[in-house]
Amino acid sequence: MTKTIVLLPGDGVGPEVTKAAEVILTAVSNAFDLGLSLRSFAFGGAAIDETGDPLPPETLSACQSADAVFLGAVGGPKWDDQSVRPETGLLRLRKALDVFANLRPTRIYKSLLNRSPLRTVTPQTDFVIVRELVGGIYFGERSEGTECASDVCLYEAHEVERIARVAFEAAQKRSCRLVSVDKANVLASSRLWRAVVTDLGAREFSDVALDHMLVDAMAMRLIQSPNEFDVIVTENMFGDILSDEASVISGSIGLSPSASLGATGQGLYEPIHGSAPDIAGQDIANPIGAVASAAMMLRYSFAAEAAAKAIETAIETVISSGQLTRDLGGALSCSAVTDRLLGALGDSAVMSS
Repeated sequence: MTKTIVLLPGDGVGPEVTKAAEVILTAVSNAFDLGLSLRSFAFGGAAIDETGDPLPPETLSACQSADAVFLGAVGGPKWDDQSVRPETGLLRLRKALDVFANLRPTRIYKSLLNRSPLRTVTPQTDFVIVRELVGGIYFGERSEGTECASDVCLYEAHEVERIARVAFEAAQKRSCRLVSVDKANVLASSRLWRAVVTDLGAREFSDVALDHMLVDAMAMRLIQSPNEFDVIVTENMFGDILSDEASVISGSIGLSPSASLGATGQGLYEPIHGSAPDIAGQDIANPIGAVASAAMMLRYSFAAEAAAKAIETAIETVISSGQLTRDLGGALSCSAVTDRLLGALGDSAVMSS
């Protein structure tokens, strides 16, 4: 049975890293007989240039009917002063797909320990941030103005409960530890958040040790002691900021993948790095985050665990051999690292059997 993947290359380095993900997905689809069908559609700034809309109706329709969606990157200074910005397309897409749970894992590759800016990291540093993705201040009522402006942060209890449930279930599969992050000493929305998370934990997840932490304290603790965390759950804006902070712990934001999931198996997958317009078109972007996002797609949308692990093993092999892009101190191009990943896949026992 054919499984449809919509590719949204987007802007900046997006087309380059999307190509890397496409190459790897095609290889594992053939090797594991997954029946993946991949098609590209205009999105973001590129779609604004083409149609005037960052999320054209044809693209939205294709995404809604697909089994999974892969996004390269969106935005850039070219569109900063326009009335329609590329990022509005991304917010609309997330809302339309109702992918409310954004999973952003952070782990340390042993051979890249020296690339981390922190002395506190070890090979055991391994945690995941579960970010609520379709509520909060990014989607609240807003008022634009040159003298006064406002953005409303609104959460309803059911929105908090459903993302907290994803986080509790993730914790159960790991070490049964969960930290919920808020700003309950100041914000009413955070006090609701804390109350709902606490209640759900007591009712349904008594086996999970739950702690609460204020967002400013968490920002410090992630740097001081990243090893103490396993699963972290938080609201939209806090999760955006904290996961970007966490991404540099591994040595480069170019390594970090993400999965945005809803109530169904459909998901939106993307590396968390931006469009990096300063290096776009130079074939020097790091494709690892994109390829690792493709592995998350296989795991969460297609239950293809063996194929996902084959990709992750190939990533480990290439990184440990020192075949790296410039952001990690290497000299290889984006396409060259993709070729190395393909080679590592071909050499693996699971792909050859």
